[in-house]
Amino acid sequence: MGTAQQQIDSMIEPVSSEAKDSLISSNHIDSYELQGLKAIAQNEVAVLLLASGQGTRLGVSYPKGMYSVGLLSNKSLYQIQAERLLKIKKLADQKFPTEAARSNQKNIPWYIMASEQTQKFFESKKYFGLEKENVTFFEQYQLPCLTNEGKIILDQKHKISKAPDGNGGLYRALYQRGILKDMKNKGVKYVHVYCVDNILVKMADPVFIGFCLSQNADCAAKVVKKVQPEEKVGVICKVNNKYQVVEYSEISEQTRNLRDTSGELMYNAGNICNHFMTVDFLSDIYEREKQLPYHVAEKKIAFVANNGERTLPKSNNGIKLEKFVFDVFPFSERFAIWEVPREQEFSPLKNSDEAKKDCPSTCRADLYAQHFEWLRNAGVQFEQKEQNDKVMFEISPLVSYNGEGLREYLIGKTLKTPLNIELDHMDNIKFNDMENSERDEIIIGA
Repeated sequence: MGTAQQQIDSMIEPVSSEAKDSLISSNHIDSYELQGLKAIAQNEVAVLLLASGQGTRLGVSYPKGMYSVGLLSNKSLYQIQAERLLKIKKLADQKFPTEAARSNQKNIPWYIMASEQTQKFFESKKYFGLEKENVTFFEQYQLPCLTNEGKIILDQKHKISKAPDGNGGLYRALYQRGILKDMKNKGVKYVHVYCVDNILVKMADPVFIGFCLSQNADCAAKVVKKVQPEEKVGVICKVNNKYQVVEYSEISEQTRNLRDTSGELMYNAGNICNHFMTVDFLSDIYEREKQLPYHVAEKKIAFVANNGERTLPKSNNGIKLEKFVFDVFPFSERFAIWEVPREQEFSPLKNSDEAKKDCPSTCRADLYAQHFEWLRNAGVQFEQKEQNDKVMFEISPLVSYNGEGLREYLIGKTLKTPLNIELDHMDNIKFNDMENSERDEIIIGA
């Protein structure tokens, strides 16, 4: 055990049960959902996307959110997320029409920390049906890249090499780019913060938001249960009585393997970069942003060689400094944790299909499996015995946000894979048989 691990082990303790609840076992789901839907209808909720990641490991040179994992619809991650935002706002307004009429806003404000390339992509897609004024783009700041000796690297003869300051650079950008001011002007009180690469992310999840409101939380995190101690994922726990994310490498093997009386890992709150923060909390953070630590990432960084030529190294030759979005957790006075089932809410896109994990194939399979369960729960019959790893059912977020509303249209109906269920331009549900594309069937309006 290293010295750092010994220090962490001596200071950490598991998440307290008072600050935690679970989608799997909670008795208050309906209450939480109503609270969240009401806040959305009142225009008190915004969504903030950390979208700066590039698709390098996927073999593409553009932002990861523009990537399609090869669904039947061929939708990008951005389009899927935009349509979920449209749907959840519609559901909230239907549930609380009086509050929605007072707020007089069609869309949930969506703030996207991304490059100019992403903004142009949204423009080319007409914002996927969202109002332009409710989609706000802003860029994070950059920091110089350094050699291992701490010297600044030149990218070109008269140009310093720079890199984004990590997703923790969010807090500086929110203040200095005027985003916090815009949120306050729009009446936003609560912000759902998430990373772009989770294909199952529930945008502005009303259950999560309602849970946080019930806890009077100023900051909160969604987590998935860590089952294997060897899984290399950061876990949320208490360090010196403050909540924070502790990385896999920072905890000793002995502590990673500790189990509670029920046999579950004692430190099992796996961080998935899915957070709730109040606008007041975000405003206070700017004053403390300089206290956030820098994390060192070893990278291959282009440099100017002695002959004056720009050179691309074959191995890591320098470091980039980053701040992490979760480094603000210790500043929270009322932190809360919401546990969700991994198969329902977390399927990240990190690698190409060669890795066979967290890749386009696994994202597709996880979304298809989820939608297959929605159809089964809605009373759908199937032409043949479908196997979960073979099914190809895709349901547009515009049809259903989380499996709701399907039963009244589909109960007793017999469907066959592959099938894509969409809305047409008249808001009618349309079945696209992907084997026989000419067999489109339209049923009554959704």
